[in-house]
Amino acid sequence: MSSLLREEMQRVLFRPAKERLVEFIEIEEPSHGRHFFCMSVPLKSTSKRSFTKRSCIQECYRRAEIWSLKDLTLIDGRNPDVDDPCFLLHFDEVRTVTAISCSAKYAMVRALVALSDRYCQRSLNLRNFDWPYIKPTSFYSNKGDCAVLSQICFYAINLVCLSMCHVPLDG
Repeated sequence: MSSLLREEMQRVLFRPAKERLVEFIEIEEPSHGRHFFCMSVPLKSTSKRSFTKRSCIQECYRRAEIWSLKDLTLIDGRNPDVDDPCFLLHFDEVRTVTAISCSAKYAMVRALVALSDRYCQRSLNLRNFDWPYIKPTSFYSNKGDCAVLSQICFYAINLVCLSMCHVPLDG
């Protein structure tokens, strides 16, 4: 379903603007309808990120807000110890974004980091994120959610092995 949605948004919204849709997530907004947070890059060089909304049943899309990645000063994940899909984007003003899941939030932040590295040649300022989920270690490589799942499984297996080890008690 998301690949069909991606193709449709690319065809209807981004291709006419001579942009390529890089990443998108569905977000929660107070107004009615489905809303998406999209990142696109011009078919030339500089990077843009835009917030896009599906506004009606006829599959119409319109841009609600547009920001430039170079104006993004901080991404705040709020609390890395809580399963919170909300994050704050600091531009001239602070914009609160609520993804539909934490996985979507981290996928979007990973994409923003990659685009900033590639197009702006600068590291994004991140606060309150679990860094291994943003930039996995070289052992796990940068494969997004698969790396996160592999890392969690690796930790779980280690815990199971440790709990099964017999420890002699000298008493």
